[in-house]
Amino acid sequence: MTKPKDIPVCDVVCVHADTVEALQPKVRSIVGAGEVAALLADDTRFRVLYALSQSELCVCDVAAIIESTTAVASYHLRLLYRAGLAKYRRKGKLVYYDLADPGIRPLLDAALDYLRLRGEPEPG
Repeated sequence: MTKPKDIPVCDVVCVHADTVEALQPKVRSIVGAGEVAALLADDTRFRVLYALSQSELCVCDVAAIIESTTAVASYHLRLLYRAGLAKYRRKGKLVYYDLADPGIRPLLDAALDYLRLRGEPEPG
């Protein structure tokens, strides 16, 4: 008896050499994207990053926005900071976070656009 396949695969091996040769160097040069994707794969971190894309926020504001404790907010902010996605500045007793590079905004927007296409509710 044959085992049902979860996803369709080729019945024969047929490598398209031209396509492989054109794409392989580009694919090999992708470094670090998995780390960014892993950070964004967590809904809470994505929400934090989205909030930072809208405004500079203190840790207390981030905690209130994601409806968690400041310890949880700090944990996610620390991961984003260490990955180079967030930056901070201290002002007296407060610490404010912002996007380290506004270039991440199009990635966030693309993810949200994709969710809208799937029928997911949009922020706000």
